Amino acid sequence: MSKSGYTCVRYVFCWLNVALWITGCGVLGVGIWLRIAYEGYATLLPEYALLSADSLAIAVGTIAFVLAFCGCCGSWFQSRWMLITYFSLVVFMFVAEFLMGSLAFVFRERLGHTLREELQNGLQHHYNVTARGPNSLVAIWDHLQSEFHCCGVQNYEDWFMIDAWKDQRWVPDSCCLLAAYVNQSSEKPCGHTENREDWYPKGCSDQVHMWFVQRLHIVGVVGLIVAFVQLFGLISSMLLFCTVKHKRTSYTYKSYEPNA
Repeated sequence: MSKSGYTCVRYVFCWLNVALWITGCGVLGVGIWLRIAYEGYATLLPEYALLSADSLAIAVGTIAFVLAFCGCCGSWFQSRWMLITYFSLVVFMFVAEFLMGSLAFVFRERLGHTLREELQNGLQHHYNVTARGPNSLVAIWDHLQSEFHCCGVQNYEDWFMIDAWKDQRWVPDSCCLLAAYVNQSSEKPCGHTENREDWYPKGCSDQVHMWFVQRLHIVGVVGLIVAFVQLFGLISSMLLFCTVKHKRTSYTYKSYEPNA
C-alpha cells in the first residue's frame, strides 16, 4: 500500500470510529435515561427483564464505545494489538448478529408465542391497581392501550379475573372506546360495565406487530448501514494491521504489488 493510500485509509477509519464513539455514547445515554425514566416497562416481561430496551441500549452503547476506542486508538497510535482486538470484536458482533437473526427467523412463531405468554403472565400476576406512579405497570398498560387503541394481549378477555380483581370481568378504562370513555357514568367506569361493545376489540400484540411490520423498511436500511460499516471496519483494520507490520520491518511504505 502506498503512503497516500495508507494515510487515507487511516484517517477515514479513525473518523469513522470517532462517529461510532459518539453514537455509542448517545445510545448509552439513551439506555441510562430509559432505565431511570421508564424502569417499569421491564415488568411487562418479568422473566426477560434483561432483554428490555434500556438493558439492550446500555449493552450496545458500551460495546460501541469499547469498539470505537480500540479502532480509533489503534489507527492513530498504530497499535497492532488494538487493531486485532477491534477486528476480533467486529467478527464476534457479526457472528452474534447472524446467529441471533437466524434463530429469530427460524423460531419466530415460538418467540411470538413466548412473548404473548410473558405479557399475559405479567398482566395476570403483577398488575396492581394501587400502584399509580408514572413507572407503574398500570400507567404503562394505560399508555400502551391508549396509544395503539387495543385491549389486553390478545383481546379484552385477558383482563378477566386477574389477581387485581378476582371473580370480576373488568378491564381498565384505557380499554374503552373514546366515545364510551367520554360518556361514561361517574358512578360506574366504562371498564366495569361489562359492555363489550365499549371496549377495543383487538389485542395489543397484534397492533404492536402491525406497527413494527409497517416500519420494516427502516430496520432494513439500518441493517444495511450497520453491515457496510462492519465490512469497512474489517477490511480497514486488516489493511492497517498488515501495513503497520510491514512498516515496522522495512521502515518504508512499499507497495504489496508483485512488480513494486
